[in-house]
Amino acid sequence: MNGLLTDLYELTMAAGYFAAGKTDETATFELSVRRLPPNRNFVVAAGLAQAADYLLNLNFGAEEIDYLRGLAQFSNSQPEFFDYLSRFRFTGDLFAVPEGTPIFAGEPVLTVRAPLIEAQIAETYLLSSIGFQTLVATKAARVVEAAAGRPVVEFGTRHAHTPEAGVLAGRAAYIGGCAGTSNTLAGFRFGIPVSGTAAHSWVMAFPDEMESFRRLQQLLGPSTVYLIDSYDTVEGARKAAALGEPILGVRLDSGDLDALSRQVRGILDEAGLTGARIMATGDLNEYRIGDLVAGGAPIDSFGVGTELATSADAPSLCDIYKMVELSSGGVKRYTAKFSAEKITVPGAKQIFRFRDHDEVTGAWECPRTRGKAEEVEALLRPVIYGGELVEALPDVHAARAYAARCLKNLPPACRHLTDAESYRVEWSEELTRLSEAVRQRVAE
Repeated sequence: MNGLLTDLYELTMAAGYFAAGKTDETATFELSVRRLPPNRNFVVAAGLAQAADYLLNLNFGAEEIDYLRGLAQFSNSQPEFFDYLSRFRFTGDLFAVPEGTPIFAGEPVLTVRAPLIEAQIAETYLLSSIGFQTLVATKAARVVEAAAGRPVVEFGTRHAHTPEAGVLAGRAAYIGGCAGTSNTLAGFRFGIPVSGTAAHSWVMAFPDEMESFRRLQQLLGPSTVYLIDSYDTVEGARKAAALGEPILGVRLDSGDLDALSRQVRGILDEAGLTGARIMATGDLNEYRIGDLVAGGAPIDSFGVGTELATSADAPSLCDIYKMVELSSGGVKRYTAKFSAEKITVPGAKQIFRFRDHDEVTGAWECPRTRGKAEEVEALLRPVIYGGELVEALPDVHAARAYAARCLKNLPPACRHLTDAESYRVEWSEELTRLSEAVRQRVAE
């Protein structure tokens, strides 16, 4: 029962399509990113698993249909439309780039080819699912890039926009390269490594800081990580060092992280705890982490919360879902928008990724290769065909590994955090000609 998880106008259009006799028409919609967020030269596609699950289970329950019947917007709808909804299932096709794929402006992330009403109703959920997780996965890739090999853990559920958003943020951050998450449900549901020991309230719950540390060590043994800045960070480090082994490390959550990490490292090393790690948290993002790394701060790992789980500097993605083809009675009609600043390109597409550029072509085209040895990959792949899953999707670990390989293959200048160079994306001549032909047709 998830049919109502959409905008109302998707359903009023569905009723109108039904009344107009358009149930036999097949539409092709593409989801793409119109404009990249600030300081980003690419986005990391994520959310496909949830999008596919939604399509495979899309239906309307009796209570949902009764609710729609009672809305004024459906007062003129045919009774047969509600019968149609009672039998509603997604019977179409879904093509998509694998999760973890770097995508550039204008390129389709996924393509839906289905009966018009089915493809239309799916718009809202697909945009939300892909848009949110893609934002977080992209932010994670930037944070991980800044950390330069030091592990980053996602800590943002408490400030995510909803608890479920926190779960999906943990998933997306892991795909983007984070080493784990603090969200236990994300760990349970997706098999993501989880991290966390104790908060400041743990320290305050005991008469003195040393007692809280001692109790934590008894509880966690070699997994012990002390949060040492509740009162005095340097003194907290001395108390942690005095307890000795077993210890995994300490966490700094406030203050001058560069200076404090140097002092704490000296205290730990002097006590013979050279293997104890220092983790830094506290309103971190890729820029602060980049500065700490560049300055040589002896920090072994980072925890990033609000900035990551909300993609704080770019909290929304300009993703769009537009019809590019419509077929009826064996006749195909190409469709596009030509309004200022919102132009779309007609025709179902494919993305071919070469070593140094992408070429976007019609789905019916072959790429232009310059030689037999040239490497090229077709990115859009079948996920659902005829309403059935083609094959099991890669799990989150495979998606994370795929993202790491893809990101490594991007030019370093493309991954720069502030002054990223544009990646070359070419559009086929055939798509250009098709677009002009459609423009002339709609202008007549």
